[in-house]
Amino acid sequence: MKSELQPEHHWLQKLVGEWTYEHEMAMEPGGPLHKFTGSETVRTLGGFWVLCEGRGEMPGGGEAVTVMTLGYDPAKKRYVGTFIGSMMSYLWLYDGELDAAANKLTLNAEGPSFAGDGGMAQYQDAIEFKTDDYRLLTSHVQGADGQWTPFMTAHYRRK
Repeated sequence: MKSELQPEHHWLQKLVGEWTYEHEMAMEPGGPLHKFTGSETVRTLGGFWVLCEGRGEMPGGGEAVTVMTLGYDPAKKRYVGTFIGSMMSYLWLYDGELDAAANKLTLNAEGPSFAGDGGMAQYQDAIEFKTDDYRLLTSHVQGADGQWTPFMTAHYRRK
């Protein structure tokens, strides 16, 4: 099955390269912020996908390794992807869309709740390009009241 690259695939190529990052993350919504740093290598897979491989500190010590895949599904007219990390056993599945200005990709996912009760919650990760060499990642969780609460901000700068 041969697919044709779409303009949405070309947008993903902006991520390709070597990056450093600084994260600020709350281990629970409203909790204290923990800061950590690391690096990320993003490469393309046939122009259809990008593979984002991160390596850095964990809050409280230790190393974290993460892998994010992102692509575009022309049949669904949606961005799709996955996220896994060495600190968890959950496979996150992304579904998202690009804003009208083509600067911000919002990715929706369902994942384990911060409440630790075995329940699930809705999450949003947004990748926003501020310049070609600086992007911002923000993560939010949706509460029972329907409100979105930020819990992580990451600043990525091209090496």
